[in-house]
Parts: sequence; structure tokens; C-alpha cells
Amino acid sequence: MDDLTNAFLELVRLASTDLAPDVEQALIDARDREMAGSAARSALDAVLQNVSLAREQSTPVCQDTGTPIFYIQHPLGWSTKQLREQIRSAVAEATALSYLRPNAVDSISGVNSGDNLGDEAFPTIHFTEIEGEELIVDLMLKGGGCENVGAQYSLPDRRLAAGRDLEGVRKVVLDAVWQAQGKGCAPGVLGVAIGGDRGSSYYGSKEALFRKMDEPNPDPNLDAFEERVTEEANRLGIGPMGFGGKTTVLGTEIKGMHRLPASFFVSVSYMCWAHRRRRMVVRGSDIQYS
Repeated sequence: MDDLTNAFLELVRLASTDLAPDVEQALIDARDREMAGSAARSALDAVLQNVSLAREQSTPVCQDTGTPIFYIQHPLGWSTKQLREQIRSAVAEATALSYLRPNAVDSISGVNSGDNLGDEAFPTIHFTEIEGEELIVDLMLKGGGCENVGAQYSLPDRRLAAGRDLEGVRKVVLDAVWQAQGKGCAPGVLGVAIGGDRGSSYYGSKEALFRKMDEPNPDPNLDAFEERVTEEANRLGIGPMGFGGKTTVLGTEIKGMHRLPASFFVSVSYMCWAHRRRRMVVRGSDIQYS
């Protein structure tokens, strides 16, 4: 296999400095829905100006460049050890070039590594072996502010009168949005996992966020449910940065998972307006980014 360190570096640069087109369009649509002269519209105007400047100057869209989370689908026979080493080298180089802020802090000593390299969970790298010859790499930069307002619920939830059904899921997801108001840099994107265990459910809620915002859920029932949750979240009136307005969330992306009969977890990963995720596909010597 080829050394892809420079390709991974470019993937990190794009994710940090160049917001994906579907996310930018969602922000434009949200801005256009807000009333002229309102605090909500002014906040989104500032966000979009920031997006444009970051792209032009190849500087981070947000000062908190977050935790780098890689989801890698690789062909049979590829060395995950080599891929991990190349990714870590690219992350360290991206930090030296200021595409990433040094964010890896040892929780025991409090010491920042200075290069975004920590234990096996920093950066986070997930590997899946697939059929075919393509290498597919998805990268998300998950900021701390939005990560702090993520939530997990165990249904039934008596406090919210939420049972073990989609109606119960709706109630807890909207509760997560309500609890996050004024925090997490709204308008956000909701990644939701229904099912799994406590660990895999959170994993699935982040995985859901890799679906493009203009791409429907493959399950028609969940697709309609996503639209309903988004619409009802936006009726809460929290708005951009908590200033009030018509757009509290840009979209909802849901993943259904199997679970034990005894457990019914719903995990919500909140992504801020700086929804930084990019994809790299390697086919032989050809490398494409999206």
C-alpha cells in the first residue's frame, strides 16, 4: 500500500478550513428564513462570513478544531497499523501547520501533548474491512462545546413520560435540544442512535452525522420522522446562538440499531453549526475529496 500521509493531511485541512457544500447551503437557507435585522439573521451572516474567510485563507472555521474522528473502510489485506501511523503523522503535521489546534490533554497530568496525539482514542480511528479495492475515509472534527451537550437516555423515561417507541424517542431528542439551548453553538445538527448498548449507541449517533444533509434516510419511516423532529425542534424558538428565531437545528440524522430486550437507549450527538466532516476516496493512484 502507498504512503497516504500527505493525502490524510489534505483531508484534515479541508475538514478544518473548508465547510462541506451541503452544510454551507443549509446555513444559507437558515439565514434566508430569518427576519431582516434580527439577531438570528445577524448571527448567521457572521457565521457565513467566517466560513468564506476560512476557506479563502485556509484557516480553521472554528478556533476549537475538536477531536479528529476517522471512520475508515479499507480493502482486504490493507495494514491498519500502517494506516493508523500515517493518520497520526498527518494529524501531527496538521497541528504544526495550524490546521488543528493542539487539543490532546492528558486527563491525569493535565499536560497537552502539543501535537494532537494521545492514547489510542486521540485521534479516534475506527476501521472496517470491506469488499472491493477502494479506501474510503470519513473524517469529522467534533468540537468540545457541542460534545458537552450530547445526551443519552434510557427508555422508558418517567420524567419525560417517554415510552419505548418513536414517540418516546421524539420526546427525549427534543429534551436534549431544549437542555442545550444557549450552548453548543446553534443551529446544530442532531445525530441520533436508537438502540445498541451504551457504548455502541454513542458510536452510532456520531456515525449518523456522516450522512449528507441533503441525502434522505434510506428508511422512509425514519426519513419522515427526522423531518418531524427537525420541524418541532425549530418551533422551540431557541434560534441561532440562542438569540431566538426560526432555526434551532439544521437537520436530524437517525440511525436505528438492534438492542437487548432489557435496554432501550437513545443517544444524541449534537453537532454545532461548524459541522466539519469530509470524505476521501482512494482508487489506485486516484484520490478524490468530497
